[in-house]
Amino acid sequence: MAAFDAIDLFPCLQASRDRVLGALGASPVEQATVIAVVESDVGLAMRMLREARRVVGRTPVLVGTIPEAAEILGPDGMRAVAEVTPTVDFFARSGGWGAEPFDYRRHVAAVQAAIHRVVQRTSIDALDRLMAGAVLHDIGKLVLQRAHAGYVDHPVPDQGTPEQRLVGERRATGIDHALVGGVLVRRWGLSGSLARLVECHHVEDPNRDAEELTVLRLADMLAHFGSGDAVSPPRMAALARRLGLDRGQLRDLLYEQHTATAAAPRDATPNPLSPRETEVLACLAEGLVYKQIAGRLDLATSTVRTHLHNIYFKLGAVDRAQAVLIAVRSGWI
Repeated sequence: MAAFDAIDLFPCLQASRDRVLGALGASPVEQATVIAVVESDVGLAMRMLREARRVVGRTPVLVGTIPEAAEILGPDGMRAVAEVTPTVDFFARSGGWGAEPFDYRRHVAAVQAAIHRVVQRTSIDALDRLMAGAVLHDIGKLVLQRAHAGYVDHPVPDQGTPEQRLVGERRATGIDHALVGGVLVRRWGLSGSLARLVECHHVEDPNRDAEELTVLRLADMLAHFGSGDAVSPPRMAALARRLGLDRGQLRDLLYEQHTATAAAPRDATPNPLSPRETEVLACLAEGLVYKQIAGRLDLATSTVRTHLHNIYFKLGAVDRAQAVLIAVRSGWI
């Protein structure tokens, strides 16, 4: 229990909180920026999700995505949560946490980038839940690090399959990080679908949410590949096939994961956005928020958010302002 309680105090990065508070203080509020930053930082994400549930109270609504939490809390509620979230800074680490917050966020960012690339090649429409699953999928490792002195991530040879690595964890600790993470998510009272993503992201043939779990598992392997870790080519190919991706598309994903930091095309290039994405960005430039854009273009709010994720990714933008600036300078809107 002490290890679980320690995770309740897990800090967010100081830079993450600064960006969230800055976006919440803008006029209009940069909602897309707030959500993107929260989704990449486990300290902020777990608190926003838990506080949103508390605001809902006894109503049977189980929060499972950051956009849901943002809608429930509103800008003032999100600001209140961010202001009391403990922070850690690279130059002044505190709270008994060393490099873990930085290492964890680095892997989350790689997994989420891989999710974007996979989703762009498929018809899967579950980006919000996948982003939340990505930020929480390895949270059980943080618990095990606190509960077991000398805990080592994946205590078996690198060439071992994910299942073999979990066996190694069970031998060393009596349990594995995926199950621990699922227990923690359920302990917080969050949605069952989010808990399943966390606890089953290494399961070979899950019975429920198979497609989303396959995306998360493939993205996790792509992230490890991008970090130079050994992965199993046959298992990656099998996951890709389940999503309708052929060997050539998987090669592209592997290549792009290694070149994820390459600069996005700029001025003298054709518009990389689809016509609908261009329309969404034009609405964004007017200062409209998700619901207003959805109403104007007759789209679901979740679809607007998916378009915005794709827009930011294609343009290499980190927020609304940068995306609009790139598009305006390039003459696309």
